[in-house]
Amino acid sequence: MIITTAGKNATRLKNKAQEVAVSIDGMFVDRDGHSISSIISKYNDHVLMIGVDKISYHPKDDSTPFFFHPNSSMFRVKQILRGEKDAFIEASLLKEGMKILDCTLGLASDAIVASLVTGRRGAVVGVESSRAISFVVKSGLQVWESNSKEMNDAMRRIDVVHENHYDFLKKQHDNSFDVVYFDPMFESTISSPGIQGLKSSADYGVLTDTIIKEAKRVASERVVMKDNKSSTKFNDLGFSVIKRNASFLYGVIE
Repeated sequence: MIITTAGKNATRLKNKAQEVAVSIDGMFVDRDGHSISSIISKYNDHVLMIGVDKISYHPKDDSTPFFFHPNSSMFRVKQILRGEKDAFIEASLLKEGMKILDCTLGLASDAIVASLVTGRRGAVVGVESSRAISFVVKSGLQVWESNSKEMNDAMRRIDVVHENHYDFLKKQHDNSFDVVYFDPMFESTISSPGIQGLKSSADYGVLTDTIIKEAKRVASERVVMKDNKSSTKFNDLGFSVIKRNASFLYGVIE
């Protein structure tokens, strides 16, 4: 991956960009007035652009770039603070002080909501196999400022791990988390405008019985999966589906 700076403040950002390149084993390229598209064309590689308060990822296939934004979690956080229900929280039965492992972090929407509910005494670990996504999201969670202190605190508490979730699960002790959660990143879930840039970096690995077996070992309370309402994976992997009128459903293994 190519690491460069934003066009403005390029000189001031150079050291930061070089540090990022070392930390994620990328290659730093001086912006030197070049456009991002010309850098992609020259090196035929993805570009991570370091700005003053934003880090953006530009896929080499010319799909839409992406940067961290809390997206729907902002709306969901406000709902929860008003005392309204959230389908994910109801499915996972999360409460203050609980520990949850989000095996498919993505843009961290569910992790933010989970962190809000579990609070300071709880713990939220998000595993993301994509190097680009994990770096952008980890950085964004630390610097993004909303107008809600509760949401800002929730974002800062999330621990982001760049690793394959099966490898991570295998290293965990029995019952080390209350809940283990999966939201597989299928093409149907990233077809909306604004996150098209995830397509070339998303992990399309299929959940297997072996992975779910490890999840059940690690989870002391339940394993939760979100998927399309027409998915056969709930039945194939032993999940009990929570019925609701929505395009996505949640399955639970107690």
